[in-house]
Amino acid sequence: MTIIRDDWGIPHVVGKTDADAVFGMIYAQAEDDFDRIERNYLVSLGRLAEAEGESAIWQDLRQRLFIDPGVLKRYYAESPAWLRKLMQAWADGLNYFLATHPEVRPRVITRFEPWMPLSFSEGSIGGDIERVPLSQLEAFYDNRQVEMTDEERGLLFREPSGSNGMAIAPSHTRDGHALLLINPHTSFFFRSEQHVTSGEGLNAYGAATWGQFFIYQGFNEDTGWMHTSSGVDNVDEFAETIVTKAGGRHYYRYGDALRPVTRKTITLSYRTADGGRAKRTFATFATHHGPIVREADGKWIAFALMNKPVEALLQSFLRTKTRDYADFMQVAGYKANSSNNTLFADSKGEIAFLVPQFMPVRDDRFDYRKPVDGSDPATDWRGLHSLKSLPQAVNPKNGWAFNTNNWPWTAAGPYSPKAEDYPRYFDQAGENPRGPQAIRVLTAQRRFTPQSLIAAAFDTYLTAFARLVPQLVAAWDELPA
Repeated sequence: MTIIRDDWGIPHVVGKTDADAVFGMIYAQAEDDFDRIERNYLVSLGRLAEAEGESAIWQDLRQRLFIDPGVLKRYYAESPAWLRKLMQAWADGLNYFLATHPEVRPRVITRFEPWMPLSFSEGSIGGDIERVPLSQLEAFYDNRQVEMTDEERGLLFREPSGSNGMAIAPSHTRDGHALLLINPHTSFFFRSEQHVTSGEGLNAYGAATWGQFFIYQGFNEDTGWMHTSSGVDNVDEFAETIVTKAGGRHYYRYGDALRPVTRKTITLSYRTADGGRAKRTFATFATHHGPIVREADGKWIAFALMNKPVEALLQSFLRTKTRDYADFMQVAGYKANSSNNTLFADSKGEIAFLVPQFMPVRDDRFDYRKPVDGSDPATDWRGLHSLKSLPQAVNPKNGWAFNTNNWPWTAAGPYSPKAEDYPRYFDQAGENPRGPQAIRVLTAQRRFTPQSLIAAAFDTYLTAFARLVPQLVAAWDELPA
């Protein structure tokens, strides 16, 4: 394979096969920021404490409640042969980089193994697992009181962040071609920008999260895909009623029955102050809803989220080779995107707004924004929604679709999905000031060019200030002279 860097340093990777391209793609990432790659895998594998010490042990435990290296190795062995080739090429690329760059000293991982990409296969900024508060995980498994942090309580001011995506249909462009704006509000170096091609049909340009071998958001010659962090609710907590019997065995109520609580031993390594290694072993618990992550009001709280590493990796890579909307939706059938809305456009002129495809079916009588009663079978997940039953806007008549991390109900103006047609759990985000601003700039013209679309995205009008400034002026005018 060949890596050619352009005048901006962006690597253009050319391989004979997809595996060749993956080898070069990850090698180029390692050239640019090996430290970030290794850290991402220390986090995803639950091994951060091996580099940062015992203070990171609870983050590792949280990860290992859901990620089991032994299980991932089995998934790797059972994966399609073509996918195993890509994962092997990924490991080869990183190991070859280390072999040819002895001056680069890994903190922990001195040899990468091909099953490891299954621990980090979706690409979004923060995984669903980060919703588990580490302080309460520590309190439960260390059997002591630990105060929640101000950040966990939502008391700290956080600079607003997010992403804006806009898709414009040919009817609203000057040249009669669809346009897609990808505007991710991440730090400039959060992802690697790459162009990756192969003799097997791969030709994708865009952003790859450090350590991953797929273009997370970008385009090929026929399709473009853009992600915004979603406000759907597809991560839930179940309050389990625990009964402890003789011998210390734990059971949980489920309907009229008592079910045994699953127990699993997890041993973690951590770096000691003198640079050595030590270990801690935890007896962890789970129900059929998920691992136990905390206790609240005398109940054990089980945490349910998407855990489909193979399907997520398949969907993440295969969408980079799609040719039109139908092709893209066939790949979306893996239903392994849990945290991202998608803005889509293709060379045929089709555009779409989509919500995450991993959406459990639930009884809308219950408020899943807080823990639900795990002893009531009616609160259980009942499979996944079909793609057709999800809120979406496909080729809307208004000629555009957008998302600003806001609700789906304004994604295509008057042709948006209607909130009353869907369960409450399809939105927790509500509206934000960027939503009305997007509608304002998208309705202002009908002949978009790439340049005018960029100008619209960076329009300096602030809808929030339009509300706040008049209030400020009125308050000033009411003051005594």
